[in-house]
Amino acid sequence: MIDDSRFLELARTLKREKLPNHVAIIMDGDGRWAEAQGMPKVFGHRKGAERVREVIDAAGHLGVKVLTMFAFGEPDWARPEHEVATIMSLVGSYLLEERDALKAKNVQLRTMGQLEKLPAKALAVVRETEAYLDGNTGLVLNLALSYGGRSELVEAARMLARRVQKGELAPQDINNELFTGCFAGWDLPDPDLLIRTGGEQRIASCMLWQLAYTEFYFTPIAWPDYGKVEFAVAMQDYLRRQRRFGLVVDPEPVDRQSGETC
Repeated sequence: MIDDSRFLELARTLKREKLPNHVAIIMDGDGRWAEAQGMPKVFGHRKGAERVREVIDAAGHLGVKVLTMFAFGEPDWARPEHEVATIMSLVGSYLLEERDALKAKNVQLRTMGQLEKLPAKALAVVRETEAYLDGNTGLVLNLALSYGGRSELVEAARMLARRVQKGELAPQDINNELFTGCFAGWDLPDPDLLIRTGGEQRIASCMLWQLAYTEFYFTPIAWPDYGKVEFAVAMQDYLRRQRRFGLVVDPEPVDRQSGETC
């Protein structure tokens, strides 16, 4: 059962103007969660899909502008065929079932990754849902599908190399802005906070360029058990931090109870 009252209680303590604009989530732990209950991994994936709706609602309520969710990584193609098929089916069925609700909540849909590798049916649903939500202006739901951060960097280098080869660009003119402009979602702000569920404390191959100054939050809670309350707790933790972006600055006093800087 979703504990809305506890979430709303926590939400009231958060200083909205200091919350992250862009939150990225590595939704990990489905398989281990299922195995701990004596169930197949696909059971965990199905349960995890239910949590996506809850966390989208929490992010929208708190005024988060962009929510990136790593739904399927490039290395995940190496999983057993039946598991991959289940995940692809869940992606399609989730978008079909939720698109009207997402439209009503003014949620936009963006994607990144090598989507051409997706099964035709799943890809069609993704593209149709993007188009269906195209007029929305609220929370940007950015789904990473068949995504790999290293592949993203390699493709960006290739794009710039082709421009140099054609004489459109001099090597010395390549800078951070040009490199960033080669990525899907180049117009989105870099993540302020990365959440990884499931207990692992690594970022794998997720947004390797964009996470340079991102705050990391690791939790042992598996994704199928992660919801609104847990999301609000992560926001509390974020508010206790002082972001320096590589600079040395004087520390701000912190209210330890609320997690807010004074």
